[in-house]
Amino acid sequence: MTAHLDHLVVAARTLKEGRAWLEGRLNVPTQPGGEHGQFGTHNVLLSLGGAAYLEVLAVNPQAPTPARPRWFGLDTPELRERLEDGPLLIHWVARVPDLGGLDLGPFGEPLDLARGENRWTLTVPPEGSLPGGGVRPSLIRWHTPPPPTRLPDAGVSLLTLRLGTPDPDGLRNVLNALNFVGEVEVYEAPQPELTAMLETPEGPVTL
Repeated sequence: MTAHLDHLVVAARTLKEGRAWLEGRLNVPTQPGGEHGQFGTHNVLLSLGGAAYLEVLAVNPQAPTPARPRWFGLDTPELRERLEDGPLLIHWVARVPDLGGLDLGPFGEPLDLARGENRWTLTVPPEGSLPGGGVRPSLIRWHTPPPPTRLPDAGVSLLTLRLGTPDPDGLRNVLNALNFVGEVEVYEAPQPELTAMLETPEGPVTL
């Protein structure tokens, strides 16, 4: 088994705010995504070339409150406070060909999810937290063609994803166990932090 970067997750207080922030930073348009009924969220998307993409995610104010905590820590006071200062790159998701045979304990429980015509299985902690504070990936297995197959090429690509963590060796062990292949740099930091360096039509941009 080999794992690859599937997508980056930018969170925002509102989808309008997140979309304006990202488009202003990269100077390229995002594409409509859709709604996630099980978690009461919605998104917009941006191709990162190849099979990777970026999503801007926010709570959908028109959706009913979900029966379980929202994914990616969106219900936690800590993340809500951080988002008061503006949208943030909070997480990343690794694509795997099969979730069978993996120890999913560090990642969460596998949930079968849908958005429009898209179908996938994603690991989500029961309490809705960010795995490893955001630096340990969630795992996804697609059952339908993933979004990048339908997204227009915006001329944006990922140069490097930098992951700071108090336990860099532990995170490296996780990635090695997944046989992860991609431009990811792990380093020691006092608390979890993510930085994505992107190539855009107007030059490099860091999120």
